[in-house]
Amino acid sequence: MRIPRKLEHVHHALQLGQSGLHGLDDVKLIHNCLPGVSTEYIALPTTIGELSLSSPIVINAMTGGAHETEEINRELAIAARETGLAMAVGSQMSAIKNPEVASSYQIVRRVNPDGIVFGNLGSEATVEQAERAVHMLQADGLQIHLNVMQELIMPEGDRSFTGMLERIQHIVRAIGVPVMVKEVGFGIAREHAEALIQAGVTMLDVGGSGGTNFARIENARREQALDWLNNWGCTTSVALLEVLEAKRRLQAEAKGLSVIATGGMATALDACRALVVGASAVGMAGALLKVQRTEGTEALISHIGRLHSELKLLMTALGAATIDELHQVPIVITGETAEWCVARGIDHHTYARRQGYSRRPAATI
Repeated sequence: MRIPRKLEHVHHALQLGQSGLHGLDDVKLIHNCLPGVSTEYIALPTTIGELSLSSPIVINAMTGGAHETEEINRELAIAARETGLAMAVGSQMSAIKNPEVASSYQIVRRVNPDGIVFGNLGSEATVEQAERAVHMLQADGLQIHLNVMQELIMPEGDRSFTGMLERIQHIVRAIGVPVMVKEVGFGIAREHAEALIQAGVTMLDVGGSGGTNFARIENARREQALDWLNNWGCTTSVALLEVLEAKRRLQAEAKGLSVIATGGMATALDACRALVVGASAVGMAGALLKVQRTEGTEALISHIGRLHSELKLLMTALGAATIDELHQVPIVITGETAEWCVARGIDHHTYARRQGYSRRPAATI
């Protein structure tokens, strides 16, 4: 009997793992020897779009669509509930086409009735399908994922991508919840971020390479692999800087834009670097799934707790008491990420000239 595609994806994601080549090692943090803050008072809450999150870490879209994946979503939802994390489900299109598997997504809301939950559909979705996906989960927001290269490599994948931007724009205008557009691991370039911002999107998940590699996953499912496409796309560090450059260029239209960094996020240091560059939140998927599947849900809950503690430690060392203050911390961008910025006209030197958040004492008289 053929294994359902959703389970194949989970199997290959765990087997292939994450490359960790997200480019964030090129982001050099500058130690603050006079931080003026106490770890006790570090605050992790953040805002993305219209949503207030208690943590900048989001359990990003992974699975659903098969009875066998319901257990995975249940355990991830338990971890989200116990740690206060927002959570996204995998693409709900299979449940829209086959309502029998809807429970594999709805379990997330049943387990975590008060948490922030994102629905998920591809860019082929119509407004009516988007409304059904949101209703299915009583979702607080909807992710629309972009996965062109995955579809092209996938044996049964789509080959036509006409009208993508128009459909996204219709969904943004029609449904009553915030819409996040996310890449699945190939990155978003400045030009395309600008087009999405102009279409009204207020949350962009940069989804760079370095994490779960859907090109490799789909190649593992092909009889004749297209292995030469396994390194397609740009790193998370590059995609993050590209999207932030689009936000800078479209200041007025992008005033309310929130940027989420995903693609190989596994450690508190990964998260901290992305947040300092300018992300308001970071999505973790493969790294959290691995902990849950190999060590169990209690271990995952403990793991997330350690991530929070370690992030607070790093924020203390940088003198940033909040996520907004992290955005003011100076950093030095080096290596291939810096070279990309030069070639693309992104002024990465401005990040090194930041002044940080000032806690200088008032002058005495």
